Amino acid sequence: MNTKQLKSISKRLSFILRHRPDSVGLTLEPGGWVSATALLAALSNNGTFVTPATLEEVVSDNDKQRFEFSADRSQIRARQGHSAEVDLQYEAAIPPDLLFHGTATRFLESIFAQGLIKGNRHHVHLSINHETMIQVGKRHGQPTVLEIDAKQMVIDGHQFLVTGNAVWLTDHVPPQYLKQSV
Repeated sequence: MNTKQLKSISKRLSFILRHRPDSVGLTLEPGGWVSATALLAALSNNGTFVTPATLEEVVSDNDKQRFEFSADRSQIRARQGHSAEVDLQYEAAIPPDLLFHGTATRFLESIFAQGLIKGNRHHVHLSINHETMIQVGKRHGQPTVLEIDAKQMVIDGHQFLVTGNAVWLTDHVPPQYLKQSV
């Protein structure tokens, strides 16, 4: 399967597993999981034919490792980015002292006024990878990267979660913990 087809399937999976599982007749189980077999059947019933091998390829080749299989590979989920109501069941973790967030320069005034807010998602997404955050920012316009003083946030009582693909999650990053990266 070519890269364009895999990307199309990945986008479809993101929509279903993060936002609208009901669009194909699925319900997210605790942790955000759905049966891989049920997902393939739901996709097929809705005009997207995906083989188990292709699903494996989409999961393993996804540039940001957005999806994961359960240990026995019978279930699949999106690791983060949900707007659908779900408890991902991540445990609190202590982040590195410094984290990054990619955005567009046109959002800076608002961000420095109210901080990073989760919007319609469950969490604000942060990373240890500055370069990845530049790419994230490019999706929204002229990119910029913000540094987050995660060490001070933890000292001040803020909680963080971490996903299996090393995305750090928190409910809100108040402006005092932010500065524009060099």
